[in-house]
Amino acid sequence: MRYISTRGGIASISFKDAVMMGLASDGGLLLPEAYPEVTADQLESWRRLTYPELAFEVISLYVDDISAGDLKELINRSYESFSHPEVTPIVKKDGVYILELFHGVTLAFKDVALQFLGNLFEFILAERKQSLNIIGATSGDTGSAAIHGVRGKKGIAIFILHPLGKTSAVQALQMTSVTDSNVHNIALRGTFDDCQDMVKELFGDLDFKEKYSLGAVNSINWARVLAQVVYYFYAWLRVTDETDVPVHFSVPTGNFGDIFAGYVAKRMGLPIDKLLLATNENNILTRFINESDYSLGKVVSTVSPSMDIQIASNFERYLFHLFADDSDRLKEAFAELKERGRISCSPDEMALVRKDFCSVSVNQAETLQTIRDFHAETGYLLDPHTAVGVKAALDLLSPDSSRVCLATAHPAKFSETVERSLGVQVPLPESVKELYGKPTRCEIMDADICKVREFFIANIG
Repeated sequence: MRYISTRGGIASISFKDAVMMGLASDGGLLLPEAYPEVTADQLESWRRLTYPELAFEVISLYVDDISAGDLKELINRSYESFSHPEVTPIVKKDGVYILELFHGVTLAFKDVALQFLGNLFEFILAERKQSLNIIGATSGDTGSAAIHGVRGKKGIAIFILHPLGKTSAVQALQMTSVTDSNVHNIALRGTFDDCQDMVKELFGDLDFKEKYSLGAVNSINWARVLAQVVYYFYAWLRVTDETDVPVHFSVPTGNFGDIFAGYVAKRMGLPIDKLLLATNENNILTRFINESDYSLGKVVSTVSPSMDIQIASNFERYLFHLFADDSDRLKEAFAELKERGRISCSPDEMALVRKDFCSVSVNQAETLQTIRDFHAETGYLLDPHTAVGVKAALDLLSPDSSRVCLATAHPAKFSETVERSLGVQVPLPESVKELYGKPTRCEIMDADICKVREFFIANIG
């Protein structure tokens, strides 16, 4: 399996090189040259596999430069720390299936990918006798999951940028209370988009990237998307044990990585009927799908902060495929975005979009009401991001179908919002209780690329 860039400016590379490159050296995102197809018989043979066993079957289709034994060991080690034996279990509540993705160390779906990516980095670096300096941007969950994925690992230093005061208290503590010498937190006076723009600028400086051995943990890294593909297969197999009606997935979406993983699973042959893209007030992707309007707006702060994003970096991967894998057409689209603040698509292209996706925007009042109503009906606690996906599914998807809603975070990560909605205290897991009172370390600075660059150079190993 070889990997290419959406921008068309590099020769194809191996899986391990794709992991280490992160963002392609031409500024594009890496994708496999082709998607392996999974047959109905093959899918049926996976039905009784454990999560790590299924992960090996799916991931190995994309990896031909790591031995089967080593890959199995990396996968098994990645998921042995999860608190639930199924890793990503499914529960059925009020006519929808909840795919619980929050049983990892930081209680968010990012752990599924970043525990694996951290182990991959360590394996490849040891093999190549190299070191790596990771730079990432986070709206809350990626940063803590990445930090816990690589803390204490040899040959790796990590620098995480997050928007000051725009994450939940638990998200901030999960990052800043990790004081290992190889971990550096930077809180910027700005938005997540500011953080993400700076990471892209640093990676876009190819001399800087090579000199300081930069690595990516954001969902621009293909290995992260690949790890997330697995739980779409796992959920589909569990749900279709019970019924043969159409299966839809409702995905609360900010950076488009999670739902793009579902699109990859669909391209591989997983019989997903529709992917429901659920947004909050930051609804550029909903406007695109429903109104053919991909135009930039202002980031709005909401009770679902991990979705408070305008420019979804993984959307480039989808656009590349939408444009028939035409790198020139993709570059024209991003030139239009830079010059006019929008991307235009033809009616035929939009028809293709709507074949795979539907979308709805859920505002804050609706999110809080959904948390209340769902708890009153089922006794189940939703975090505000999951509530967006549940509300979207209940409103837009037929009750005669299997509606799988991705639960992207434990409600304790956003206890302030859940308590505000319900008027009752959210039970906190021990791992969250232990955060309070721990020493923290974080550098606060303006959203100034020069200051970020100086801090990075001063603090590399």
